[in-house]
Amino acid sequence: MTTARPDLDPELRELLADMPLMSQLSQEVLAQLRRLPSTRLEPLLAHRHVDRREVTVPAKDGAPIRLSVLSPTKSDRTTAAPCVYWMHGGGMVMGDRFSQIDIPLEWLDEFGAVVVSVDYRLAPEATGTALVDDCYQGLLWVAEHAAELGIDPARIVVAGASAGGGLAAGVTLLARDLGTPAIAAQMLICPMLDHRNTSTSSRQYSDGPGVWTREMNEFGWRCVLGSLTDDQVPAYVSPALADDLSGLPTTYIDTGSAEVFRDEATDYATRIWAAGGQAELHVWAGGFHGFDALYPQARISATARRTRTDWLTRALPPNPAA
Repeated sequence: MTTARPDLDPELRELLADMPLMSQLSQEVLAQLRRLPSTRLEPLLAHRHVDRREVTVPAKDGAPIRLSVLSPTKSDRTTAAPCVYWMHGGGMVMGDRFSQIDIPLEWLDEFGAVVVSVDYRLAPEATGTALVDDCYQGLLWVAEHAAELGIDPARIVVAGASAGGGLAAGVTLLARDLGTPAIAAQMLICPMLDHRNTSTSSRQYSDGPGVWTREMNEFGWRCVLGSLTDDQVPAYVSPALADDLSGLPTTYIDTGSAEVFRDEATDYATRIWAAGGQAELHVWAGGFHGFDALYPQARISATARRTRTDWLTRALPPNPAA
């Protein structure tokens, strides 16, 4: 039986027609994908005035975690800058700290944000809480070195796309529960929030090729969870499991109507509202998973990116010293 699905945005459908799509992932396919070239940062910085610093901080188990710190070149600024702490996508099994880095670099351009991107360890080599713990340890380092980095510690935003969106949600829950560091806002872009794969949108994008399918999602989660059973999965790893979504910073969530994560993203926003929190939700009609990262030139992509930037401008508190 054919499952009904929302139509793709016409411009996106035309662009997607030339992209090779898969229906499933395997360890063999993952190995091939990991051999593809990483996003090159240098061309993205060529027309920008940016100071780049590479830092290594220890994970909880002592393993090295790499951070890239990208700051506007010193100017006449006399006040500390906001910070966007970025977690990349890739199903938790691929990608690196430069994946989708063009997204937060727009905020460096727009309001002088310092962008810090974390190279968290990937599954299946790292499992359980290792990925979110790596992201949290990197964030702690940023907060502790805010003055040195020229960052206003009251204006730190955690943000991520896909797997990175799920990790951003997990890091925010962890920071809330541990009481540190302060997070001004979280931005969850098409976030990977729920390992259970039981939503309507998950079933709609199954049994066929796509950018990210239910079967690919199941593979990614199996790699992350390792030997954990369902009743052992922490909410920091699969944030949709969190019983309590109160006390979170103001939140931006967006997703496409034509993708696996649509329902878990909208449910997460609804539960934040139910807990008395503030969330802004955008479901982009006809958007597939990661549409604006793959095709930023599309009209719907430009609108989605512009809307995020507008929200950040509103969400970040002004620097009182400005």
